[in-house]
Amino acid sequence: MAPQRFHEQFDQIQRSMPDVPLAMGPDDAAEFLYEKGVVLARDGEEARVVEDTVRAHFTATTGLVADHVLRAGPETNRTGVTRIRVGDPNHGDRTGDRAVGHALRALREAEGRTGRRLVSRNHVVSTTNANSCNPCEPLPALLTQTPNPQPVAGSYDPDTAVSVLVMDTGLVHDYRSYPLLDRVQGDPQLAETGADGVLQQYVGHGTFIAGLIAALAPNTDITVTNTMNDAGAILESEFGGKLFEAVDQHGWPDVISLSAGTPNGSADGLLAVEAFMDALREQSTLLVAAAGNNGSATSFWPAACAGLSGYGNAVLSVGALRSDGEYGACFTNHGSWVKVYAPGEQLIGALAGFDAPVPYVYQHTTYEACRFGFTYACTCQYPRHTGVLTDTGTTGPGKPDQVMFEGFAQWSGTSFATPIVAGLVADRMTTHKESDPRTAGTRLLENISEYAEVRGTAVPALRPASWQPVPVVRLATTA
Repeated sequence: MAPQRFHEQFDQIQRSMPDVPLAMGPDDAAEFLYEKGVVLARDGEEARVVEDTVRAHFTATTGLVADHVLRAGPETNRTGVTRIRVGDPNHGDRTGDRAVGHALRALREAEGRTGRRLVSRNHVVSTTNANSCNPCEPLPALLTQTPNPQPVAGSYDPDTAVSVLVMDTGLVHDYRSYPLLDRVQGDPQLAETGADGVLQQYVGHGTFIAGLIAALAPNTDITVTNTMNDAGAILESEFGGKLFEAVDQHGWPDVISLSAGTPNGSADGLLAVEAFMDALREQSTLLVAAAGNNGSATSFWPAACAGLSGYGNAVLSVGALRSDGEYGACFTNHGSWVKVYAPGEQLIGALAGFDAPVPYVYQHTTYEACRFGFTYACTCQYPRHTGVLTDTGTTGPGKPDQVMFEGFAQWSGTSFATPIVAGLVADRMTTHKESDPRTAGTRLLENISEYAEVRGTAVPALRPASWQPVPVVRLATTA
């Protein structure tokens, strides 16, 4: 991806976490973000082994300070992990953390003997992408445009409604002014606009997702949390606890829709989410999780748990189809661990500004080539010019890339393919009178008769009947 754009997005997330210095990894690569100066370990005996081993390694290594190695949080908590400080978080720059790197290397021999991971970075879990780069900011939909997918016919029955928990950015203040969302409940989106009145990045993300689920599954009770309120991001160590808090407060739902995650450079899942995933296995809840937006086959967690033995049908991982539904969107992650693909490009739904128009200024103004090398005009290219970006995608004079939202938006990302599948699972539970969401998810996949092509491989695809394909634009070839 474009380095400039990555650093712009890095800055956005860093501003949302001013007290948590971040770096990108592994080492100087831009595969994921993590907290500097800290590692995670399972609490109890393993944490003591990690702490002692890292301290001994630092004592024997020139340039590292053994006195920096100490506990940085409670020794026990609901997630089953503890934070261990290994260095000065303000040392160095964003391109890596030498202390964290050495702490990981210090445990390699022990991990080899035990056959399991003992230590981990504290990754940033994000609604945007593995490298915090959103595939496409939302555009306001034209007043002549209708939601896509369109709401399906159906009635609501409180006695049989399917419960859906959306772990996301919360709900905008006027979301109930859109009739489709009048029964949705949850946390408010915090700080929707800045001091200048401009809509902040990723505001409306959770509202947009709730609207997609409600459109496809009218017999649902939808709850949206603001877990990812900080520019769509949260530290892994906090995320594990927030998952437990959500089910403590709202109960284990039928379906969890999660459009967030991160790679971690490992074949295992996220250490701080491990306890929640173990608890999930003991429930009937189905976790529908986004496969990520960095166009890679690298595992994206927790969605990639769908490919691990032991999780069975508890996790359904979702990739995104292109706007015409024929191929994988340029940004979508892929690989054998992705179980199904659904439309995720140029969808139209509820965002913000139903009561009054809300301005939004784009952070990126130049994007003339697809960062993934595709030859169609994929959404990751836009906006591609400076000027006022209008609701038709064209540019004009004035402030760079400013738009006004008046309710509906067009948005792209694997984030939005995920609630489409969650909605289809919920709707199947109602129409087929299936009380077990995992059974509904399994049968939904078993009955798939449509396929798409993703990176040359035929994959199962779910295209809702109320969704309409949008033609793609081919880029002109150069001699």
